Amino acid sequence: MKEVLQILKRELRNVSKDSSLFLILLLAPIFYAFMYGSIYLNKGEEKVKLALIDNDGTAISRTLTQQLNSTPMIEIVPSSNISEAQEKMFRGEVQGYFYIQSGFEKNIFSQKQANVNLVLNASRFLPSSDLLSTATKVCLTVGAGVRKTYFNKQGMGEDESMKMTNPINMDYRPLYNSSMTYGSFLLPGLLAIILQQTLLIGVAAAFTSEREENKLLNLYQVSKQSISKMIFGKSLLYFIVFMIFGFFFSVVNFSVFDVEIRGNYLDLAVISALFIATIIVFGILIGSFFKTKLFAFQVLVFSSYPIFLITGYSMPYQALPRFVQILSDALPTSPFLKTYISIVQSGGSLSDNLSSVIHLVVLWIVFELLLILRIKYLIKI
Repeated sequence: MKEVLQILKRELRNVSKDSSLFLILLLAPIFYAFMYGSIYLNKGEEKVKLALIDNDGTAISRTLTQQLNSTPMIEIVPSSNISEAQEKMFRGEVQGYFYIQSGFEKNIFSQKQANVNLVLNASRFLPSSDLLSTATKVCLTVGAGVRKTYFNKQGMGEDESMKMTNPINMDYRPLYNSSMTYGSFLLPGLLAIILQQTLLIGVAAAFTSEREENKLLNLYQVSKQSISKMIFGKSLLYFIVFMIFGFFFSVVNFSVFDVEIRGNYLDLAVISALFIATIIVFGILIGSFFKTKLFAFQVLVFSSYPIFLITGYSMPYQALPRFVQILSDALPTSPFLKTYISIVQSGGSLSDNLSSVIHLVVLWIVFELLLILRIKYLIKI
């Protein structure tokens, strides 16, 4: 234990003297968490501009226009014709246009199908998706109201006309992310990725620095020629610091960004501890293949987005190409995010995600064994 504490003190001195390591390990997690998290502070968008051309100009078409404009999601921008609406969309002033054809009210009262056209700029996913879902709901609501009024005029009672208007009543209840906003979906995973990447980059660069300055043999001697003590002592500082960061994110950042933790805090602490331990070993292993700290920084800084993309968080795992799935399974990020999101957003437990927990444990053991072999090779045992 004495050797482990000596290595811990040695690592603390190295980090405090190296400004780049100090910044990436101690300041970057907090800075990036608040900076990137603040982008999604409002969770979702509101009042997306939609051009509207009303060629009917009747009571029902005006009702439809008012209903669209009264939703939190849509802000109607009146346009005189389709050409004007298209020009506004091309200039980015609106995200699409809604066209009410002439004869709209007449067709409805004649029991004919009345057509409207919704043209959206699908090059931007969120606005087009939000506009489509909102406009669909409004059209169905207005259409149901018109049909109910018609049946009432035919002498039907309220209950009978409602059944005729809406024969299938779907009780839709979105769970966990009840507001269906992108920010609520992304924030927990984003904070976890920030924690991972700052730790991975910092640990890898710190070990590369040992190689670059020819200090590995000295580190091995401090550990009394015990590679396990060498790894444990070098990992201890990062484990303690990033467990504190993990706790800080769960309490402070989640509170600031209004992210609710539905699961058990103990389960969250256990999976976070296992993940941090795995990332530390993984980072040291990666760092052992670089010869200069600068090169380690350059390579690993650009790994953040690719790692995020292949974890199955932004794109469902089953939709990824097979070779990407294999690569994803080799990273500790994938099983961790699956368990982490289950605990935070769905109120799951470790037992509910036992396969992912075992997956993470196996990766930790494999990386540990590979690291021991790699260090033996570097110090020529």
